[in-house]
Amino acid sequence: MRTVKYGETSVITSVYTELFGIQSYIVKCVRQSTKKSSGKAIYFQPAAMLDMVVYHNELKNLNFIKEYEWAHLYQHVLFDVVKNTVAMYIVEMLQHSLKQPEANPELFYMVEDTLKQLDKANPVLTANLPLYFSLHLAGELGFRIQGEYTATTPFLDLQEGQFVALKPSHSYFLDMQLAAATSQLLSIDFYNDLENIHFSRHIRKSLIIAYQNYVALHVQDFGEIKSLPVLQEIFS
Repeated sequence: MRTVKYGETSVITSVYTELFGIQSYIVKCVRQSTKKSSGKAIYFQPAAMLDMVVYHNELKNLNFIKEYEWAHLYQHVLFDVVKNTVAMYIVEMLQHSLKQPEANPELFYMVEDTLKQLDKANPVLTANLPLYFSLHLAGELGFRIQGEYTATTPFLDLQEGQFVALKPSHSYFLDMQLAAATSQLLSIDFYNDLENIHFSRHIRKSLIIAYQNYVALHVQDFGEIKSLPVLQEIFS
């Protein structure tokens, strides 16, 4: 998820793991200019998927990675500007949402599958994927939006997380096109169905801001998503 330099030759990397949730590890000697170490830093790019053998001590904030190798080799995500920006948004949303090192296999597999789908996605699916991911991230974190857009429930109350009949008294709500679009996204069961949804640039921009606000309303100290302005430019 994130990697920073540590000492002369090592890094500290934040990793979302299947077994332990979010963890931080020291990886030694990946920044040496030796033949053996050359190219190892690429393994610790944001969104990289690895199989790892680690030393795990729950009493320590920093552990060590013993072995690592690719779990999935991307064809496009690490090199395509558009797909890499979407991947950075996914990683950053996850990073801001996870506050404790708790395992959540359903969320782990959802993130893994989303990144794999992004790698092979066409442009329409790629553009819709951040919206779809944001909604499903909220669901996996425990605040899934309830109900659907209808003539009798035309407003989506983002504070309450449900479609309602009356316009909320606060400003955190969606109505008309945005509420209907959200209901449409929530009804989708398969990634490929996102290829059939054609939102305007304005609708996508408005939805991505609304969904980030929705998660921020329900996650304490959520913070600012720095990749969002870049993502909005790509929507253009």
